[in-house]
Amino acid sequence: MSPAAAVLAAAVLLLSCAPGFAQSPDPETQWDYPLLGDDGQRVSNHTIKLLGPLDQLPGVVVVGNPGGKATLVEFYDLNCPYCHQAATDLAELLSRDHDLRLVLVPYPVLGIPSITAGRVELAVAKLASAEQFYAFHRKIYAQRGTVDGRRALEVAKSLGLNTHRLLALADGDEITETMKNHVRLGDALGLQATPSFVVGDLAILGYPGPRTIEAIAAAAAACGKTVC
Repeated sequence: MSPAAAVLAAAVLLLSCAPGFAQSPDPETQWDYPLLGDDGQRVSNHTIKLLGPLDQLPGVVVVGNPGGKATLVEFYDLNCPYCHQAATDLAELLSRDHDLRLVLVPYPVLGIPSITAGRVELAVAKLASAEQFYAFHRKIYAQRGTVDGRRALEVAKSLGLNTHRLLALADGDEITETMKNHVRLGDALGLQATPSFVVGDLAILGYPGPRTIEAIAAAAAACGKTVC
C-alpha cells in the first residue's frame, strides 16, 4: 500500500469507527464506585456487561503472569500522554506484583498517526511473542513525539522483527477488522478516555495514578473487584 493510500485508509477508518471520542466523560454522571485518584479527585467509572473474556479477542496481548489472580485490562492509544505515564508505572508494578495479568488492548482513537501506528502494532501482535510485543510497547512509549506507522515500524525493526512480513500483515483486511472491532467495543463500553481500564465489571476512564492503580490491582487479586 502506498503512503497516500495508507493515509486515506486510515482516514476512512477514523471516520467510520470513532465518532464520539472528542467528548470527555463527566465524572459527576459516571461514578458508580467511590474511586479517588492519586490527586484526590474522583475517577470516572461505570459498570459494564461483557459478552465474553476480553483476553480472547484478536489483537489483544496478555503480559505479566498469565495465571495471575488479578486481571487488569488496558485500552490505550500509542499517542496518549497519560498512556505513556501509565506504561511506565504498570511496568514497575508488574516487576513487583507477580500475581498481575495485564491485558493490552490497542485502541487507536486519537487520529490518523495512531491508526497507522496501530496497524503496525497489531501486526506485531500477530507475528511476535507476548514478550516481544511488550518490548515493542515499552519502547514506543520510551520515545517522544508523535508515533505513526513509520516510527512504529522502526521500533519493530530495532527488535529484530521482519519488516516485510509486518508490512504485509499491517496492510491486510484482517488488521483493519481487528482495529475496527477494538474501537467499536470501546465505544460500546463507553470508554471515552485513554487510557481506560476494565476490572471485572467496572470500566475506569482515565489514568488514576500509580498508587491507585496498584490498590486496584490488589483489590482485584483479593476479591475480583476494584474496591473490596
